Formats: sequence, C-alpha cells, structure tokens
Amino acid sequence: MAVNLVVPEASALRPIAGVRLGITEAHVRKPNRKDLLLVEIAEGASVAGVFTMNQFCAAPVQVCRKHLGHEPAIRAIVVNTGVANAGTGEPGLAAANETCAVAAALLGCRPDQVLPFSTGVIMEPLPVERIEAGLPHCKASLKADNWLDAAHAIMTTDTLPKAVSRQVNIDGRMLTITGISKGAGMIQPNMATMLGFIATDAAVAQDTLQDMVRFAADRSFNVVTIDGDTSTNDSFVLIATGKAGNPVIRGEGTAEYALLAEAVTDVARQLAQAIVRDGEGATKFITIKVDGGETREECLRVGKSIAHSPLVKTAFFASDPNLGRILAAVGNSGLEDLDQAKIDLRLGDVLVAQNGARAASYSEEQGKRVMKEAEILVQVSLGRGVECATVWTCDLSYDYVKINADYRS
Repeated sequence: MAVNLVVPEASALRPIAGVRLGITEAHVRKPNRKDLLLVEIAEGASVAGVFTMNQFCAAPVQVCRKHLGHEPAIRAIVVNTGVANAGTGEPGLAAANETCAVAAALLGCRPDQVLPFSTGVIMEPLPVERIEAGLPHCKASLKADNWLDAAHAIMTTDTLPKAVSRQVNIDGRMLTITGISKGAGMIQPNMATMLGFIATDAAVAQDTLQDMVRFAADRSFNVVTIDGDTSTNDSFVLIATGKAGNPVIRGEGTAEYALLAEAVTDVARQLAQAIVRDGEGATKFITIKVDGGETREECLRVGKSIAHSPLVKTAFFASDPNLGRILAAVGNSGLEDLDQAKIDLRLGDVLVAQNGARAASYSEEQGKRVMKEAEILVQVSLGRGVECATVWTCDLSYDYVKINADYRS
C-alpha cells in the first residue's frame, strides 16, 4: 500500500499544447494491461533528457542518447513496459531502432526523431513485433488529455499511477507543466529504475532546456532512493513545445529561467516523491535532511548513506528506535575529518543525539512515538559548514522481498 499517495484526477492533469498521447494493450509481457505509450510532439519543440549512470545501460538508453544529439528535433516518444530491453546486445539495439522506424512511419517523421524507452525485466528479448502491431492503435488513440492513461501505461510494479500538473505565471503569461513518472523498486539515483516525462508549453532554447532538465533531476529524481540499486533504463525527459507563445527562454541567469526551472523542479519533485511513497512494500515515507556540511555533495553523501542502510530501513519498518544505526550510517558515509563530537540527530521533534552522544533529554518512548508515524523526518547536523541537502526514502519491509522474489512469475 502506497504511503499517503492517491490516484490523480484525470481532470486535474492539464493538456500541453503540442503534445498528444496514445496508449494500447500490446501484450508486451502480460495480457490485459496498458503497456505501450506513444507521445506525439509538435514540430518546433525542444526536447532534452538525462539518463542512467549505470554503465550497463539498456539498448533504448543508448539509442536515445544518440538521437538527442542530432538534428532535426525529436517528434515522438515510444514507451513499453514489461520488458526492459537491457542486456540484449545487438538484437536489442535492432529492436529499439525498429521501434523508432515504425513510429516514424506512422507519424511522418524520421526514425532518429523518435526516442524509445523500455522498462521491465532485464535480459529478456523485446517482442518488437507486438510493439509494431500495437503502435497503430496508439496512434488512433492520440489525445491531448490522455495523461492519466499514459501514467498507467508505463507502470511495472507500481501500485498507483503518478502524474502532476501545475501552472506558473511568467511575464503575465500563464505557462502549463504536466508530467508522469513510474518506479517502485530498483530505485537509486543516478537515476532510479524510473521513467519520468514532463512537458511544458513554454518556449525554451534547446541548450537551456538541457540545463533545466539537469537542474530539476538533481533536486528530485536524483535525491530519492528505495533500495540502493541503480537501474539500466533510468530516463528523465523534458519537453518544451513553445505553444504558449512566450519569448524564448535562454540562459540560466534570467529571471524567466529561474521561475520556470523552479516550477518544473516542483513537478519533478512531486513525481519523484510519489515513486518513494509507492516503493515496493513501503509502509513509511522518510525525509532525511542533512545540514551543517561543507558542501551540498557531502550532505547528499551522508543522507544517502542513511537512506541506503538496510539496518536503518528495517528499523523504520519495525518502528524500532534503534537509532544508533543512523549515527553508524553517518560514520559510514566516507567523509574525511568527520568530528563526531559536533553531530546532532533529531527524529521528528525529538532530539536524539547531541554533540555525538545520546541527548540527556531523550527517552526511547519518544523515539517509538515518532517511529510509528507513516511520515518521518530525520535531521542530521554535521557542524562543519553551512550547506544542506535533502534525500527521500522509505522503509524496507517483508513485502519488498516477496515482490522482488516473485517479480518474474
């Protein structure tokens, strides 16, 4: 059961001018489920993306990186779920390229104007013939207001679809942003076993959009973790159609860039947090704030060390305030010259450790009270600087093991 996460209302997901989405049941791996998505992007749009840091990246990731580096601009996205098309060698690359060719023929563009994405079981051959058969049905169902169905179509072990919309007023013009994501396990940035697609009707220069997608990823998808495993297929794509008619946003230093980047990041952050809330077997949503660091990077390192610790995560599942495990994870983060006598730890509103030792005011009853909550805040102060960072994670339950043990059955 997802932690404080609900199915989004279709009516709350605003269409983006210049983007249409179509879905079908292609039976890629299992029958009777939406598993194929086609996104048509209007001519003149800018498209940017960031991808997994896993060196054993999937065939579609390899193709996407190649296609994003070429002109003309991207005109379509194809996403299948069920089979990851990773660890599939040359046949996998051929299947990803064939997917692009079929979609391009349907939409009247070039194959290198299509980005393919896959998610699911690794090292299984992609049944490209099922995708080819399903794409015409996707084209027939293309609609601007199909975002919720699109969110369903990219799910794997997710229990709920993930989708968000918001608007931002820039220079008197209302700009719209809508996005979807999927992910529930094998989640660890950079990035997570996740796919994220966000579109806006704003006009943004291509190089500026690439800066924006990195900015948003570093503050959303790259600061969530469920189990510490980085997937082969992780991808986050940002589309700017330019249909809002605003002056083209160029450069990170402008006020317009700052406003749009923050709005896009807000959507990405909500989608990323939804992935954690829907983590496989999750019963707790945990926010880890680390401050007092010399750099943001070392704060992130400490936060992820806590979030990745199986001992910490299982303690949260059991509501067991065995909180020395958190201090041990801080010490395991690899920071040089860490002075434990300066470290403070808070759990919710409770001061647990002060100056590196159990706080005189702390009692185990206080820790148990906070640990029983569905949403928990962990705050660590390093006492060595002024930088800070936040990481979001979940607990590790029996169901996580059951889900992943039975994943292919």
